Amino acid sequence: MDTLHPVLRQVTDRIADRSQSDRTAYLARIASAGDRGPARGRLACANIAHGFAASGKADKQALRGMVKPNIAIVSAYNDMLSAHKPFETYPAVLKKSVIDAGGIAQFAGGVPAMCDGITQGRDGMQLSLFSRDIIAMSTAIALSHDMFDATLMLGVCDKIVPGMLIGALSFGHLPAVFVPAGPMTSGLPNGEKAKARQLYAEGKVGREALLDAEAASYHGSGTCTFFGTANSNQLLMEVMGLHLPGSSFVNPGTAMRDALTREAAHVVTGLTSLGDNYTPVGEVVDVKSIVNGCVALLATGGSTNHTMHLVAIAKAAGITLTWQDLSDLSAVVPLMARIYPNGKADVNHFHAAGGLGFVIGSLLDAGLMHEDVKTVAGPGLRRYTQEPKLDGDGVMWQDGTRMSHDDTVLRGANEPFSADGGLKMLTGPIGKCVIKTSALAPEHRVVTGPARVFDDQADFLEAFEAGLLDGDFVAVLRYQGPKANGMPELHKLTPALGILQDKGRSVALITDGRMSGASGKVAAAIHLTPEAASGGPIAKILDGDIITLDSLGGTLSIDVPLDEFEARPVTGRALDKDEWSSTGRDLFSGMRALVGPADEGAMFVMR
Repeated sequence: MDTLHPVLRQVTDRIADRSQSDRTAYLARIASAGDRGPARGRLACANIAHGFAASGKADKQALRGMVKPNIAIVSAYNDMLSAHKPFETYPAVLKKSVIDAGGIAQFAGGVPAMCDGITQGRDGMQLSLFSRDIIAMSTAIALSHDMFDATLMLGVCDKIVPGMLIGALSFGHLPAVFVPAGPMTSGLPNGEKAKARQLYAEGKVGREALLDAEAASYHGSGTCTFFGTANSNQLLMEVMGLHLPGSSFVNPGTAMRDALTREAAHVVTGLTSLGDNYTPVGEVVDVKSIVNGCVALLATGGSTNHTMHLVAIAKAAGITLTWQDLSDLSAVVPLMARIYPNGKADVNHFHAAGGLGFVIGSLLDAGLMHEDVKTVAGPGLRRYTQEPKLDGDGVMWQDGTRMSHDDTVLRGANEPFSADGGLKMLTGPIGKCVIKTSALAPEHRVVTGPARVFDDQADFLEAFEAGLLDGDFVAVLRYQGPKANGMPELHKLTPALGILQDKGRSVALITDGRMSGASGKVAAAIHLTPEAASGGPIAKILDGDIITLDSLGGTLSIDVPLDEFEARPVTGRALDKDEWSSTGRDLFSGMRALVGPADEGAMFVMR
């Protein structure tokens, strides 16, 4: 076994120690639920008759016999979203492949799938984070019938994969294999797309030119090719042993994609308690696999959304992960990839350069990942350094590359782009938050300026368009947290802030909202907690207060005496009930009241 880095060992041990009670209880619960033999064998006759009433004669007989595993298919398919469109044909393919492997499969249920790219800057974005836990509940509902021995999870984007995994972990005695659809082929280079957005924000090109650029970038089936939350999801599922090795970034509509989909069905059929390789998902997702996911996210500059999602996933498995754990790992995990918005390449270029197999191998060699984990492909993470190859209609695995094929995109842990990872936690009298540093130039790592305070992103954009944002400043955008309005992404602010920075202004953003994996070249301290709607200190900041964001020192400070600052009243406001009702969002008012803080995963379900 490779020698573990002492910080990796230390962080892993302290997570295990603080989680011991909850993890022990979780494992006992799933062990109790996972008595050997199909759960449907304990159903009353009327119950199981309902479960196979619509099945064909052969499937009915097999389901009555209790000797074949029954695999649940849970899907986020819809044909509006490019990332999920490929799933349209998957159920039939998976059912046939499960039968070929000696099992049976039923489509157990669908989950909602919304796109932050479509709802960006719109009211619908205020439902986005809530949707993760709705997806978790929908997944649990699909699995609640005690008809199944394992699950195939079809999901890709933002909140969908974390939600499905949280739901699957509530049925942690069942094996689960996540089945990706892959990224769309490369379109307009990301740099050209970003340039078109900035030119539009400056009023130098019109809407048609901007739409042409966007359509040339987002042009077909598959995930968006930049390294946002969707592709970070795929990376995490593979590194945590829930995808087949090398399957995350294979394009839709290819022979390899189809072969990997069929193979996922074969593999999951062999993981149930009816066979000799029982591998429940609640045992795959353990402390070491969570730490591996954190390391991979940091090493590649992945989405800041996972500072919440990984915390929530861990909690669902009885594990307590904190932002301090992520920050401490980031100090020793090198940045190995430059993928947009942290570079010019997209995920297709990353995959071609060596991809995840190379990243995992290099980190294992450096002692920065745990090799001794369970995966759906078998024991040991070294399996995930292999690459899939077509073998007739099937797939086989061969040793992957030990060198990067493009060191402008991907480098080894021993010669990284940066000695530390792409994430840092900031603390101070304003609260606790995270910042993505991997795309920041050195001169933008520390920003000091007077506060410009806004309670709505529309107000900020109106001030920008009116030319009212002069000089250096720190934008403070508050009442954007989970309790206030659902914690929408605020990526629509990036072009405006980028324009000001390019003009030589020293600018930064502080918010209790989100910026997602699209956090870019402007220093953005996000997910601030306590949030304004909970009376957090961000609600006491006034225009003109001097704020310093220091991503090198890990601090967020305000040049006001502490006793004076603490004595200030809370100012500003969140949306009131009438405003929510007028847009139909009052449906989620109860969830807003129950949601937890960002550093605890912003969960309101299965806590």
